[in-house]
Amino acid sequence: MTEFVVMGLLPNIARDLLPVAWSTNPDDAIAQAGWLISLYALGVVVGAPTIAGSVARFPRHRVMIALAAALALFTALTCIAPTFELVAASRFLAGLPHGAFFGIGALVAADVLGPGKRAKGVAFVLTGLTVANVVGVPLGTFLGQQFGWRAAFVVVAGVFALSTVCIALFVPRHAGEPSRMLRAELRVFRLGQVWLTLAMGGIGFGGFFAVYSYVAPIVTEVAGSPEWAVPIVLVLIGVGMTIGNLLGGHFADLSLRRTIFVGLAALAVVLAALALTAQWIVALAFFAFLVGLVSAVLSPAFQTRLMDVAEDNQSIAAALNHSSLNVGNSLGALLGGTVIALGWGFAAPSWVGVALTLAGLAFAAVSYGVEARSHRAVAVPA
Repeated sequence: MTEFVVMGLLPNIARDLLPVAWSTNPDDAIAQAGWLISLYALGVVVGAPTIAGSVARFPRHRVMIALAAALALFTALTCIAPTFELVAASRFLAGLPHGAFFGIGALVAADVLGPGKRAKGVAFVLTGLTVANVVGVPLGTFLGQQFGWRAAFVVVAGVFALSTVCIALFVPRHAGEPSRMLRAELRVFRLGQVWLTLAMGGIGFGGFFAVYSYVAPIVTEVAGSPEWAVPIVLVLIGVGMTIGNLLGGHFADLSLRRTIFVGLAALAVVLAALALTAQWIVALAFFAFLVGLVSAVLSPAFQTRLMDVAEDNQSIAAALNHSSLNVGNSLGALLGGTVIALGWGFAAPSWVGVALTLAGLAFAAVSYGVEARSHRAVAVPA
């Protein structure tokens, strides 16, 4: 909710924090407000590997408590920051603990479910993200529209505080790896397949965020629907993500490679369909649902692939998936805002999404092609 609720409130935030730009050119103001999405994503990208690598030796359940408390504190700063610059700084700080929090939580869940069900464990944790998109993001958007955008972040900070208590009470004790230090964890960056997987997820998933970041103006400006329709479309995206996430965990355990290839190709198709039909609200809602579903199928697949190629660097690998996806968040929001600012219209980010998804598919082909060649090279001498 803390990451995605901004997307439904970009016009409200731009109107409040950037009044001069809003009075001159609302489109430019919305594109500038989109930097809040990119800065949060940048915080995730920076914080995920550094924090996860630094805390790998500590008990994981205690690390999760500390990270949830940090998320509550930095989100509270967003509620009270008076200027756009300070809100932007608070969003960057709030992003820092995000990747490590979800990465470590995914490791705990994967271990609890055991061998053969790791992708289901990852999907179980990511279900929290999808449920937030069904309930939290639309509710936060509605509250922000009715009582001011800061009201949404008050709710988010309260949820984080409650989550901190719940983790302390209910998450089982889970030992860390005392021998793992930051220097050892950072060795993961020497692995070429890790970089290819990060590119596959970050660029490919950027296609989803190019559209999701600008849902509000697409609904109101392209489809010509009233503002109250925005939370409804967000609910549909969230429902699609919830279904897709559960399917993704199942499919990834059956065939990880096929799930990645088919999922990326399908995402490019539905993004193109959304771009072509966005002027009709019913079609927009339908394809927005499909975009949420297909993109969520990919989430557990990307994380499982990264854990597979990271060898024994599991803590940092689990967190790096969230760095990767937030590179996609930042890239999608940035490029989507750029084409809007160029005057290409609010449907243009969908075509940006198609291009990013196809680029992610190309990286997937390279990754699995390199893997196949290396296996053949090992098999010949044997």
